[in-house]
Amino acid sequence: MPFYGILYNFYTRRTAVDLDDLRKKIDELDKKIVENLNARAKIVQEIGNLKRKSQSHVYVPGRETQVYQKILKLSKGPLPPKTLTAVYREIMSGSLALEKPLTVAYLGPEASFSHIAATNKFGESLEYLPFSDIPSVFRAVVKKRVDYGIVPIENSTEGGVNDAIDMFHSTNAKIMAEVYQHIQHNLLSKHKQKEITKVYSKLTVFGQCKSWLAENLPDAERIETVSTTRAAEIATEEKNCAAIASSLSAEKYGLPVLYSSIEDNEQNVTRFFILTADIPPKSKAGEYKTSIMISLKDHIGALHDMLIPFKTYNINLTRIESRPSRQKAWEYFFFIDFEGYSGDDNPRECLKSLAEHAKDVKVLGSYPKAEMIF
Repeated sequence: MPFYGILYNFYTRRTAVDLDDLRKKIDELDKKIVENLNARAKIVQEIGNLKRKSQSHVYVPGRETQVYQKILKLSKGPLPPKTLTAVYREIMSGSLALEKPLTVAYLGPEASFSHIAATNKFGESLEYLPFSDIPSVFRAVVKKRVDYGIVPIENSTEGGVNDAIDMFHSTNAKIMAEVYQHIQHNLLSKHKQKEITKVYSKLTVFGQCKSWLAENLPDAERIETVSTTRAAEIATEEKNCAAIASSLSAEKYGLPVLYSSIEDNEQNVTRFFILTADIPPKSKAGEYKTSIMISLKDHIGALHDMLIPFKTYNINLTRIESRPSRQKAWEYFFFIDFEGYSGDDNPRECLKSLAEHAKDVKVLGSYPKAEMIF
């Protein structure tokens, strides 16, 4: 055998031996990982038993934040933070299900952006129930037909989601967490672009894709649907039509993606709230935000008076939006987000001061501040 043939065989055998050794090490580590995960799960079951006795919340957003912060701090690489977070999301999802089978309501049907945000938040181990509109999600939470709900509250392009804001005014639903979801819109259709005469989607989605539609489908009729998933469903049934929806909807209904990422703003992000019937206790982790709703007394300078306490107690407002009360003509309430936990000293004193100037102050919830990681 020529020398180069002998050399090739030597390195081939050596490589095979090295691979076998490395794979054995991975098998040993996998065994330890599975053993440790099950040991962790047994402790989770004990925690679940204690929570049932004390009737405590199963899902505690502050504790969830602590776990994510801890694992990212412990990690020295090479796994990126996004991967570790995804792994632990499913570990915690399975842990929640072990403590108690949980149900989450969302704006459906399946494969909607609300559904995607819910599974990105809670993982695959929980039960998800679709509802036809946002008010139905609120009612399911308040009546305790589900454990939690998820609703969009604002979009970085189109602003506030009025249906959700109004339901906070008319129900006692509470906020326990926030979620940011990057929204990528796609044009789905079985037809060529020149054959499309109608486009289906949500009204807010048309707003987020306004420039693209004006340039590429200027003559196509835009028809509003209750969800992007419903739009995709219609696009499978009707001729010469398209839908603007998620890539998950394209997979679900077998629709080709004609164009991807057609949103006008690449940084198109929707903020979602996790709803509960009761406000959970504060955990020690991270920074908090608080959402409140204020109805003002009818007098000159009322809005000015409302803003003074925030400056007095050094509290940063992150959002303020007005909505008609629907109880009296030209009467409004204000939806406000600010940094801090409502029970801490400065926010607590600020809320007391607000109550003196306002007709009504309603605390919707304090929750860990979410990061926008995509």
